[in-house]
Amino acid sequence: MFEEQSRSTNLGAIKTLHSEQYSMNVSYTALVDAIAADIAAGRLRAGDRLPPQRQFAYERGIAASTAARVYAELLRRGLVVGEVGRGTFVAGQPQAPLPALRLEPFDGRIDLEFNFPTLPDQAVLIGKSLQSWQRPEVLATVLAPITQRRLVEAGRTSAKFFTSDRLRPRPENFLFAGSGRQALATAMSALVPVGGRLGVEAVTYPMVKGIAARLGVTLVPIAMDGEGIRGDALLKAHRAHALNAIYIQPVMQNPLGHTMSETRREEIVRLVRKLDLMIIEDLVYGFLSDAPPIASQAEERAVIVDSLAKRLAPGIAVGFLYVPSRLREKFAATVRTGAWSVTSLALAAGMGLLADGTAAEITRRKRSDALVRQAIVTECLAGYHIEADPRSYHVWLNLPDGWRAEALTAAAARAGIAITPASAFAIAHGHSPNAVRLALGLPSHDELRTALMRLASLLSARPDESDMTE
Repeated sequence: MFEEQSRSTNLGAIKTLHSEQYSMNVSYTALVDAIAADIAAGRLRAGDRLPPQRQFAYERGIAASTAARVYAELLRRGLVVGEVGRGTFVAGQPQAPLPALRLEPFDGRIDLEFNFPTLPDQAVLIGKSLQSWQRPEVLATVLAPITQRRLVEAGRTSAKFFTSDRLRPRPENFLFAGSGRQALATAMSALVPVGGRLGVEAVTYPMVKGIAARLGVTLVPIAMDGEGIRGDALLKAHRAHALNAIYIQPVMQNPLGHTMSETRREEIVRLVRKLDLMIIEDLVYGFLSDAPPIASQAEERAVIVDSLAKRLAPGIAVGFLYVPSRLREKFAATVRTGAWSVTSLALAAGMGLLADGTAAEITRRKRSDALVRQAIVTECLAGYHIEADPRSYHVWLNLPDGWRAEALTAAAARAGIAITPASAFAIAHGHSPNAVRLALGLPSHDELRTALMRLASLLSARPDESDMTE
């Protein structure tokens, strides 16, 4: 990491240099050019963090919308990298390719940051399912307000789709939100009061941090091993200061890819019953595995959160909540008061895709596709320390000596690749592993191979002087 004194000096440069240009009368492009000049001159270095956009706007006396345009243009030029929930960091001055990167020039960015599994023909499959919407009488129903009858029918469709040998869900216990994130916010709001404590995996889904902050919930990191949270760590955290609930991803954990064994699940179930805790069980990536949910063992103690964004497509914005019967009305009220209700259009599309077999077919194809993508990773990053489930759409890359996560993220951005450093997933500030997550779902197979080859070339080279730890 950069030494604090050096970092403070660099960050101060943002506030003081070219101050005559930072006025309400200056266009956003002039602000961008000024920051670009600071990067070119070395006053801002790779890995330095820019102020939050609101702070930037306040210090320059400009509108928040102008600050947003400045940061967007810096990102477009490849001068910075943005990390959800963490901030914006200097990527460095665009320069000639590093000696180890003897690859063809890239056309735009290859995104290994946002993880939305995408098949080349999924739009065709979804389009066929929605063909009937071209008839006005069908579209009129789709666009009408959501009635209780439609919710009951959606519950039946969902129960049938999600039924397995281990879980036979009750239709009446399904609730629907506008996305998986909104479903998660609903669960957190319903189970943890303002000022309450939620136990979470020490390295976990980044959006949990933002949701918790807005709800006034304190996150308590629980130590993990190769299967997820440890029972002894959960017990220790609860005894130190009582928890209200825990949030875990027992299947295809994001970002580590772990799936809990049956023995670990049983241990966690015994503990939550003993400690009188509820589990928020995130199964967004569960469609890639046949592993049963914890709710199949302890339905009265678990709230399942799921969505169709990863399984089908981001535009099918339906979040699922499967809740114990005794909590249904409380959760339903939380969805309504939180303004997290699903839209009529999304609900109709989602239920139609579940009912006619399209969702099952896309799921089957994505399972096959994930195996292919993982094989590409194994080939291109052979010899590096990778943690991943071979069925998942993401991998955890532990970095070799000489590289640090923030530096590799910046260097990768200059090579046209977006990746996410481990610190974005760490709950405890300053306690993140020296690793990055690679999301495999968005690029084509050829683009993925190209991106991974560039990363391998970077990793095999000595970091650029501006990327090295001082």
